[in-house]
Amino acid sequence: MERIGNLFFKTRNFLFPVFYAILFLPFPRISENYLAMFIIGFVITTHGQLVRMITIGLVYIVRGGKNRRIYADGLVTDGIFSHSRNPMYIGNVLMIAGMSILSNSIFALVIMVPLFVFIYQAIIIAEENYLRTKFGRGYDEYCKKVNRWWPNLKGIVKTFKENGFDVQKVLMNEYNTTFLWTFGSILLFAYNYYWNRFSEISIESSTYFLVIAAILIVVYFALRWYKKSKTQSLKLKL
Repeated sequence: MERIGNLFFKTRNFLFPVFYAILFLPFPRISENYLAMFIIGFVITTHGQLVRMITIGLVYIVRGGKNRRIYADGLVTDGIFSHSRNPMYIGNVLMIAGMSILSNSIFALVIMVPLFVFIYQAIIIAEENYLRTKFGRGYDEYCKKVNRWWPNLKGIVKTFKENGFDVQKVLMNEYNTTFLWTFGSILLFAYNYYWNRFSEISIESSTYFLVIAAILIVVYFALRWYKKSKTQSLKLKL
C-alpha cells in the first residue's frame, strides 16, 4: 500500500483533470431533478472547501512534497491538525463527493468517490510511514491522540482562540482550487440543465452564465497577480 501511495502522491495532480472530464461524460443520471442534485452537491462541495480554508487559515502544512516525493520540515500538530491528522484530505473527499452529486453522474458517485477515498488512504499510509520514520515516538504519540480521518471536535473553540485565522494565507494558497471547482460547477450546471437536455439556451440564460464566468476569471487573475506581487515583494526584502 505504501508503494501505491507514493505513486499516487507523485501523480495526484493529474488525477483531478481526469475526474473533471469524467463528470461531463453522459453516464446515467442520479435523478431527473437536476436542480436538487446541484444544490445538494454545491452545499457539500462548499463544506469541503470551508474545511480546507479553515485548515489553511489556522495552521497550514505544505503538501506539495519535495521533488514529487513526500517531505516534511517538521511535525505540525496545531490548528485543525489537533483534531484530525488529515483535514485537507477530508475537505478533498467532501469536494469530490459534492462535485459528483452536482454533476448528477451515478458513475462519479458510485465509482469515482470510493476510488478517491482509496487513493487518499494509500497516500496517507505512505505519508504516515515517512513521518513515523522521521519523527519516531513524537509522531506515534500524536497518532494516539488524534484520529486519522474522523475529526474530534472537542476543544475546537479553544483551537480558534489560540490560532489566529490568516485570511491572506487562505487567499494566496486556495484561490486556484476555489476557482477550479466554482468554474467547473457553472459549466456542469449549463451542461446538465441545458445542453444535456437538448434545451434551447435563451440569450438571458447565456448572459447569466457569461457574467458569472467573467467575474470568476477576473477574481482569479486578480488573486494570482496579488500572490505574485506579494511573493516578489518578499523576495526583494530578503
